[in-house]
Amino acid sequence: MNLFDLCPAGPALDWAAVEAASPWMAELARCPQDPVHHAEGDVATHTRMVVEALLAMPAWRALPDADRRLLWVAALLHDIGKPRTTRAEDDGRITARGHSAVGERMARQLLWESGAPFAEREQIAALIRFHQAPFFLIEREQAAAQRMALQISQSARCDLLALLAEADARGRICADQQRMLDHVALFAEFCADQGCLRAPWIFPSDHSRFWYFRREDRDPSYHVYDASRCEVTVMSGLPGAGKDTWVERHAADLPVISLDQVRAILKVAPTDQQSPVLAYAREQAREYLRRSQSFVWNATTLSRQRRAELIGLLADYDARVRIVYVEVAPDTLFAQNNQRPEPVPRAAIGRMMDRWELPDLTEAHAVEYVVRQ
Repeated sequence: MNLFDLCPAGPALDWAAVEAASPWMAELARCPQDPVHHAEGDVATHTRMVVEALLAMPAWRALPDADRRLLWVAALLHDIGKPRTTRAEDDGRITARGHSAVGERMARQLLWESGAPFAEREQIAALIRFHQAPFFLIEREQAAAQRMALQISQSARCDLLALLAEADARGRICADQQRMLDHVALFAEFCADQGCLRAPWIFPSDHSRFWYFRREDRDPSYHVYDASRCEVTVMSGLPGAGKDTWVERHAADLPVISLDQVRAILKVAPTDQQSPVLAYAREQAREYLRRSQSFVWNATTLSRQRRAELIGLLADYDARVRIVYVEVAPDTLFAQNNQRPEPVPRAAIGRMMDRWELPDLTEAHAVEYVVRQ
């Protein structure tokens, strides 16, 4: 399946071909929506209306081919997370809280499995993650709105996000459609005023960026003095992606905290409760940090929450944080995993993909993507 190749050159849409190439569309067709916000009906109907609205937009047709194809796929997948998150509430309303975050992870896995290029895939995932932000950002207090816009710009193009949100608003039947369109236009104007509509906001330094996203009271233009005492390399990636190989080749002179090794020491299986493993590893980390010793943290660290817990500890000790994300194609990943002394069960890797969130520059001083497709 290659959704990119289905992108039409103009407003004409062969929806039957899209459905044939999108088996997940049947699940969207069975997913209801709240009639207050989506009187058009199920998620598949809404998705088709969003795509049709996008194709009719002169701003979309004026984009370079690569951007048009990217937005096309983002529109197709923007609500893919709704079937997993839709609930009927006690008052009869239908909600899908968290569908953007779930959709980001689902789209990443689907596009990874189909061989989509890494950069395009991650831009689509970021657009899905933030696709609702333009509807609400302008209602935030000024500093909070600025923070959100700058955060979005570090991983998603805000101009493309505004186009996706406009199509999302036009592709539905609701009483407040014009208000939504007005908010999208104000979002684009706000991002332009901040200087992050078509490119990421550039901070005075990587240290300034790191602390801006860790402290609520920071001015993004403030140049934070760098008093870092050491640097910690945090590995991230699915089992079998090649993290151990990267460490051996690029950080052989540094001490390594490996969660696999800690499990072996404590005789804890990967499927067992991991709290003792993490506690042991974090105490090892504290010992290095107290000595201002640079080191490598070698684990999957796939979710933003898990990385945030670790990076919070590192920041408390004034360590610079470098995240190295490692990725290979699906066939290579499973082959390399099978070659490990103790392969991770495929079902366990599948569960890990449910929390597969790539690191971005809001999390660390530096992020390196080591990707072999």
